[in-house]
Amino acid sequence: MHVSVLSAVQITVTTALAAWMATGFTRLPGRWLRWKMFCRATFTIISLTGTTKDGRTEPVNVYDYLSPGSFILGPPQLQAVIDHLARSGRYDRIDGHGRILSAPGEQPVEVRDSHVVL
Repeated sequence: MHVSVLSAVQITVTTALAAWMATGFTRLPGRWLRWKMFCRATFTIISLTGTTKDGRTEPVNVYDYLSPGSFILGPPQLQAVIDHLARSGRYDRIDGHGRILSAPGEQPVEVRDSHVVL
């Protein structure tokens, strides 16, 4: 009898823990028991083209200019990288398009003449 009581307690605790962990993947950001990474992170998926001073174009990978392991990139950080590339003289202008993924959902983003436009 003692073994069956312990087993019932283990099953109950395991089920409750699994249910609590599953709430971290629900769509209600900022609520109690929600994993904050899902409601605060902003990811950018974008394709950029840089135009050099002599008129040539080449693809630009913004992640080459971030610290190793960085993957969270919002509009302000994207603009900072684009500003750095423009000020350094590497490109006259940068253009592109993509998507921003965040807690409110997905939205389009464009880069026109080195400016991020939401």
